[in-house]
Amino acid sequence: MVDYLPVAERTPDTQYRDLLQEILDKGVSTGTQLETDALTLMGAKPMRFRMNNGFPMITERKISEKMWSQAIGEIMGFINGARTLEELEEFGCYWWEPWGSERKTKKRGLEPGDLGPGSYGAAFHDFPTSEGEPHNQFKDIIEQIKEKPHLRTHFITPWVPQYIARGKGKTQKVVVCPCHGWIHLRVLDGKLTLHMFQRSGDVPVGVPANMVQYAALLMAIAEVTGFEPYEYIHTISDAHIYVDQISRVEEMLKREPKVFPTMKLKNKHKDIFKYRHTDYELSDYDPHPGIWDFPVAV
Repeated sequence: MVDYLPVAERTPDTQYRDLLQEILDKGVSTGTQLETDALTLMGAKPMRFRMNNGFPMITERKISEKMWSQAIGEIMGFINGARTLEELEEFGCYWWEPWGSERKTKKRGLEPGDLGPGSYGAAFHDFPTSEGEPHNQFKDIIEQIKEKPHLRTHFITPWVPQYIARGKGKTQKVVVCPCHGWIHLRVLDGKLTLHMFQRSGDVPVGVPANMVQYAALLMAIAEVTGFEPYEYIHTISDAHIYVDQISRVEEMLKREPKVFPTMKLKNKHKDIFKYRHTDYELSDYDPHPGIWDFPVAV
């Protein structure tokens, strides 16, 4: 359980807005496969969020309950092995439809609605092995943390290389190469830190959802392993802003920083695979108005 500071004692966090500004100032204009150019910054400074200072949900624009609940639903679906649109919808996540279309799946030899054996759910829950028996990474790591919390090897990957490679004679078996989800968990002095490494981050749109879902995941893992959810660290390798998002980003940066809200587990489970977005309750959220027309590259 997070031991939050009272709202009045929390410090406004500027790390997210600092990242946006750095991309605007130092980003390199690059073409993309999505027909929309971007400003790209490689190796952005990690964002470090002490959980007691509030749950890391941005306040520069409102994140709706529909968005944050889907973000948590998505990660809970992934750790349970969801890899189809139908399976993700069972966890309350509906935003994958553009990527599960027949146009996207057919050229990869997949059925409509199937995100592929190289997708997050397949990698997390059914990672292929030489023995032929799929490997459930979260089950293994939760057991390892409980039995040997001191280890530095509590690590999870979303990347299944043989399904992701492209080129002559190769057929990619995933509709979207995993952008986030390299997870390093560490227990120090009885406190749990989750460090999520992100290969590629759409900072105005995707990253706020990623912040929510991995901080929520830290809370769930801490609960099932018996440690304090202490810190969430978010590192992005390729951090970018699409050029058609710039005017909206500039509007966000004009707004004053506000303190983070409170997120609590209203239902607690001892099995990580039982968590759902409905187990989380948000309060003390006072963001700036939403910007609902942010372009999303598909």
